[in-house]
Amino acid sequence: MRFTGLLALGSLLGTALLTGCGDGSKSIDNVKGQPNSFPPATNALDDFQPGSTGDSSNSTDLGDKEVLVTLEVPGNLAPTAELTRRNLRIVAPDQISVYRSDNTLRQLASVDYEVRNGKDGRRIVNFPEGVPQGPDVIIEARYGNAVLRALAADSDRDIKINPFSEYLVSKTLAGYTGTEFDQVMDCVDSDQSDLCINKFVWPSLADLVHDFEIDIPANLSVPGAVDLLAARTDFAGFVNNIAQYALFDSSASGSVSAASIDYNSVFLGMELGRSFLESSLGGPGQWGVRIAKEERLEDENGVSYIYPGLTLTSFELLGINVTSLAGDIPYDRETLLHTADQSFFSRGTETWRRNSHASAPGAATLQDDTRLVGGRALFQSVTGRGSSRVIGWTRNPYYQDAYVGSGDDDNDQVLMGYFSGGKAIRLKAVGEELKRQDTVENHFLSALEINLRRTTGFQLSTLDSRSYNTVSFVSRFDQNRLQPLLMEAGTGRWSINGGTVAEELTTRQMTRDNNGQAALDTGNRSQVRTLALKESIRPSGPEQTGRLSLDSVGVGASSPDGALLAFNLDDSPQGDGLIIAGRQVDGPAPSSGRYRLQGFVLGLGADDNRLRHFQNSVLTIASPIQARLAMAGVDVSQRISSGTLNSPAAIDKPLQVFDYTDLGDGQVRLRNGDLVLEGFVTGDHDSLFLTVQDSRDGVDLGLVIATRQP
Repeated sequence: MRFTGLLALGSLLGTALLTGCGDGSKSIDNVKGQPNSFPPATNALDDFQPGSTGDSSNSTDLGDKEVLVTLEVPGNLAPTAELTRRNLRIVAPDQISVYRSDNTLRQLASVDYEVRNGKDGRRIVNFPEGVPQGPDVIIEARYGNAVLRALAADSDRDIKINPFSEYLVSKTLAGYTGTEFDQVMDCVDSDQSDLCINKFVWPSLADLVHDFEIDIPANLSVPGAVDLLAARTDFAGFVNNIAQYALFDSSASGSVSAASIDYNSVFLGMELGRSFLESSLGGPGQWGVRIAKEERLEDENGVSYIYPGLTLTSFELLGINVTSLAGDIPYDRETLLHTADQSFFSRGTETWRRNSHASAPGAATLQDDTRLVGGRALFQSVTGRGSSRVIGWTRNPYYQDAYVGSGDDDNDQVLMGYFSGGKAIRLKAVGEELKRQDTVENHFLSALEINLRRTTGFQLSTLDSRSYNTVSFVSRFDQNRLQPLLMEAGTGRWSINGGTVAEELTTRQMTRDNNGQAALDTGNRSQVRTLALKESIRPSGPEQTGRLSLDSVGVGASSPDGALLAFNLDDSPQGDGLIIAGRQVDGPAPSSGRYRLQGFVLGLGADDNRLRHFQNSVLTIASPIQARLAMAGVDVSQRISSGTLNSPAAIDKPLQVFDYTDLGDGQVRLRNGDLVLEGFVTGDHDSLFLTVQDSRDGVDLGLVIATRQP
């Protein structure tokens, strides 16, 4: 995997912690005394930079105690003003004021500041006492009758005052109780002798909200735009989760058992979106699937390989454990267009170039030694450079709540599920720069990520003469079949002897035929597979690190002890997807426990396609025969007849009560009428891997991971 920036992160974070303490009057002084210059080309409307997290920064020429302020308003407030990203207009504020506040948002005290004009209607605010680090200092801008606010704390000091920042102030800061606000400020005001790591959460959050690619309709007022963002469950949920994260106490922070741990990653992303890439099709709905792939790079210096992976690095800084993580997952993509007249068009790697799902290096908190939590920003990427179809890919941030599992060795597994919106944007090369043109796709992605610790010298004999439980999910898109859409969820058993895998599988298949009719069917399948080691090519030579191949269509990995295996399937007879295998266990299934449930359910209706992503859902095993599921997450739907793609909304379901059955050998089933979750539990009872079948409203299939909460 790419390690670029990870060591720099530790250095940067350490510098920020050391120089940002006390009253905030000192910061990194690498540009002091330089003139301020902000050319128009930095407008994010045009600018597209791969390897960035979406929001361009104009702050490179600021003094060490200055911030740049740009006011962006909905289009109807300034129809002829300069257009920027997200359909907002840049205007020169009529008035700028800065004041100290709390969760009541009242003007409580004055702040020492100076304002001067920058270029292109922007303002530069100087704080003689140092740039604020907490949510207690607000910058307010007026334009006509419109008033918008932002926090003075912003990690890149390039402050956009717009509906996104106004949401952060009016809906989130105001959501704290007085006690909670005091707790946040106690953390912000901590010094080196009693440092609180979360003092830097708010500057990060103030910056991250501007990485979201959510267009604001031109006809909305400022309150209307804020309400629109409040209705976007993915955005509002992200902000709320980070605001709660800011309340974590430093004592909750643990560390991984080694200074740095590398993981092999197996990744499945299921998409629902709308495509405008081929204008003749009229903007149809689109399914998509992403699977992890290794990537071969070649240049004048030779050949290198990127393997899907994650790196965790822990270090202690001034008595606080800090965990940094960075991931890079090259992936292949296939899609299926579904038009209003029930036509289907499949698109594979001949259309979609290999892409990369990479998270920006950043700090997270290992809470209670089991949950790795924090806000994650994803890098923009570009495909098709040098061709007639250059596409820029944007990804919205997401809140990570991952399970860190032990196995026979510490931190062998990092299991997570998350949701992110994104766009594909046509790009035009202008010299060395890439400029945004039109949006050619909107999509929403539900991802499952299985990260298994790399083990030098891994041997296939670790898995020999063992039995495993399995769950799987695959999708097949093929316009030339009678059923152009097929999605299959499976539960089964493996017996591994040498390199031979005997598989018994029970399947549930969800299909849509070429007339648009949806159906759900069940079946059974037996087959023999071949399992083999798959080496990794390192600068020092080939190594065995726990990577495996399954037949000619699967690439995956094993945990060091062989207790958990995962594989991506590529062009198997059933399609592309994911298999997870866990070693069968003796003894009963868990009879109690509280689990966080993450994953997806995909649905087909008469005139709609659906994607539901579960996050913050809680599965409670109440007894040996009963379980309860409190559903929470994101619901996205697409109307086939109109192509309309609805914005993410909150899942609204009552508490579900299930009959809970121990099927033996670690296999379990949860049933509530036509809603069935079935799969297996790991030997330590810390994780359940479950397929989902639901025929109460059309047909639905999915795959979820439930991991134990402290």
